[in-house]
Amino acid sequence: MTKPSPIGLALIAVFAMTAPLSLAGAEEAKQAAEPVSHEAQFESQKWSFTGPFGSFDNAQLQRGYRVYKEICSNCHSMRLLSYRNLGEPGGPEFSPEAVTTLASQVQVTDGPNDKGEIVQRPARPSDRFRSPFPNDGAARAANGGALPPDLSTMAKARPGGPDYIYALLTGYRQTPAGFELAPGMHYNIAFPGHQIAMPPPLFDGAVPYTDGTKPTVDNYARDVSAFLMWAAEPKLEERHELGARVVIFLIAFAVIMFLAKRTVWARLHPKAAHTA
Repeated sequence: MTKPSPIGLALIAVFAMTAPLSLAGAEEAKQAAEPVSHEAQFESQKWSFTGPFGSFDNAQLQRGYRVYKEICSNCHSMRLLSYRNLGEPGGPEFSPEAVTTLASQVQVTDGPNDKGEIVQRPARPSDRFRSPFPNDGAARAANGGALPPDLSTMAKARPGGPDYIYALLTGYRQTPAGFELAPGMHYNIAFPGHQIAMPPPLFDGAVPYTDGTKPTVDNYARDVSAFLMWAAEPKLEERHELGARVVIFLIAFAVIMFLAKRTVWARLHPKAAHTA
């Protein structure tokens, strides 16, 4: 068997050194060619209002309204809600005095008055939540072309509901290496495509809490998610109560029918046995 020449040995050594690099480069190219998952990522959370007997936490809803008022209402509207809804049973249940005070803190457009003028006045409990912009065009102009969605039914309009909203508000991350983020966009693991125009709206201490709850991003996100769920399902507790009554009625009706059936057939069984 002939020995390889010195040149052949050198070529073999060079190939052995470059082969791993070539394989690594091919693997990187393969990974780059594979599609990246842009699906929303969120987990189920524990909420007081889930389940057939769930109910809203009034204190949480009151905190959630404060977060909406101080943070979210700067860009997002809630056109389907009136200030008086804040005092209704099954919701935040602010006192009538508190509802009047909360409404009066907002200036709304009204008119024309006796002089034919459009005026600004303090809101009343019967007024709808004030929108931050007069129209969609103004909203787009103030947000770089993006239209902030109305939040009245957001918890029902998005898959996952409050779980999705909570994950979105807490899902901002540093842009991972290799991810192409469009100008003016922010990386968020819960948003489909992971690119969202809304900058992180929450930070620790942004809204003071007066009931001892820690003013953290996690609590803000959880409270405002619950508030938006109530806004989308204001009669949820009423439906749960009605459902429980219907179930109890059906159980009682089934028992009565079973006992009636036994009573009727008890009279027929002796006659059947005598005939046999």
